[in-house]
Amino acid sequence: MAGPRDARLTALKGQMAALQAGARTPSPILSFGDAAIDSCFPAGGLPSGCWHEVMGAGLEDETSAAPAAFAALLIRPLLKTGAVVWVMRRSDLFAPGLAGLDVPTGRLIQVKARDEAEVLSVLEDALSTVGVAAAIGEAQAPELKAGRRLQLACEKRGSFGVLLHRRPYGGPAGRARTVSGSSSFSRWRIAGAPSQPPPDVPGLGLPRWRVELERCRGGRSGAWVLESSEAEHGPHPFRLVSQLADHDLAAAESWRKAG
Repeated sequence: MAGPRDARLTALKGQMAALQAGARTPSPILSFGDAAIDSCFPAGGLPSGCWHEVMGAGLEDETSAAPAAFAALLIRPLLKTGAVVWVMRRSDLFAPGLAGLDVPTGRLIQVKARDEAEVLSVLEDALSTVGVAAAIGEAQAPELKAGRRLQLACEKRGSFGVLLHRRPYGGPAGRARTVSGSSSFSRWRIAGAPSQPPPDVPGLGLPRWRVELERCRGGRSGAWVLESSEAEHGPHPFRLVSQLADHDLAAAESWRKAG
């Protein structure tokens, strides 16, 4: 007859098996729906369970308008699975603009932090909270230790983290810390691009971005012009317009230095 000790051992083995099974559960993959982009990533898309860096250039260091719109569209599919927490130092997130990108704001939680340290702390807490599918924090590049803490928080619940590089109150250009090391899974640089009006219809076309994937762990870099895709037209938030050539990237680099 099995004694109390054997019963405890059996229960402990069951708990360990459950934890191991949970650790093997694959995290959701955010696909761009185009092989030219998805082939850059080892898993065929951006994985959850890790965090990603998004940055702009020139005045985007302060306003972060184009990078913020890109980040919001990036996590749009995850709003079906849980809440999204957006941590900021300056209360200027324009919810009607997000709605114009078909980003449902009903599950968006906005948090205003006192300083950059609090942004990173709240972002870490949000990423490890049950019911949070993704979290975005506006801050400069964290140090390696803080980046590692963000990674551990993402792994805890399989959440998707975004560090949106921003100096919301300005400051001398070039004073920001350099981008973080190897903690983030990917690093993106975003700029606005001219939209294309619909044929024979006056007005503006869908928003477009010049997107550079500067770094991807285990993958390769790339650069494209992407256009927002309306939610009712499919599960992917972006549509590939064109792939940037080397001379396009050289022109973009000159523009960043001038900004």
